[in-house]
Amino acid sequence: MSILFVLVVLFSFLGMEAVAWLAHKYLMHGFLWHLHEDHHRGGYTPFQKNDAFFLIFAIPSWLCIMLGAMNSAPLVVAIGVGILIYGFTYFIVHDVIIHQRFKWFTRSNNKFIRTWRWAHKMHHKHLEKEHGESFGMLLVAKKYWKL
Repeated sequence: MSILFVLVVLFSFLGMEAVAWLAHKYLMHGFLWHLHEDHHRGGYTPFQKNDAFFLIFAIPSWLCIMLGAMNSAPLVVAIGVGILIYGFTYFIVHDVIIHQRFKWFTRSNNKFIRTWRWAHKMHHKHLEKEHGESFGMLLVAKKYWKL
């Protein structure tokens, strides 16, 4: 595995935070609100319409990995792997740690986890698509670290 492959994976992973922020603010809280709304309404069930966004992000990852492998394009595979790792990280941070959809990590006193959960709680205080805040997942605004 070359250093270039690893760097492309890393930059793809980091770039996904910006893509996720933009998609969350402008798509999920925009014309795709009908898919995201149940996530803000609470009453968590094993599956929500919001879970469709898993596919929206998984498909480009899968296509990059598959088509890159089929066409001997390792940097395209690296992009897909970066997206895949971000998706896995998103699942762990958002679904497991923040929302505790799976009771794997509860009652943590870790500062990162408390800050993520607080910022996300501030995001969820808005039950409508307008006037939202804190759209990111890994990068949290400085104001939430001070609380």
